[in-house]
Amino acid sequence: MELLKYLPVYLGSMVKFVAGPATGVMVGISVYETIIFTVLGMMTSVFICSFMGKFIRIHIIKRFTKDKRKFTPKNRRFITIWKKYGTAGVSFLTPIILTPIGGTLLASSLGSPRKKLFFYMLLSAVFWSCAFSYALHFLF
Repeated sequence: MELLKYLPVYLGSMVKFVAGPATGVMVGISVYETIIFTVLGMMTSVFICSFMGKFIRIHIIKRFTKDKRKFTPKNRRFITIWKKYGTAGVSFLTPIILTPIGGTLLASSLGSPRKKLFFYMLLSAVFWSCAFSYALHFLF
């Protein structure tokens, strides 16, 4: 039954990164366990979205987007971040501004190679997971 404590941390960080460390505090697991399952959750999203990215963009996102303009203010901000910082910048900002799914789709749709994307997303996940997990565990 100990595995049931890890599942919400893992699933939460797949969708919204900050949910992993917050859930880890709530279910009472250690900082190290929180870090491990938060990183695993984010990297699962990165893996799935990088391989399914084209399918997601074509079949799902286009179906649910109402605004057919290509250069919306939101899109311009993403392009500005991409041009300034590239894959490393998008990966670094993914846990705090974007979601693991959104950051991966953004980077892969703008042409980031998978190997580079995995590497920078892993570095980002480890860094932010440690930062959030330690901060939340010692605050609460």
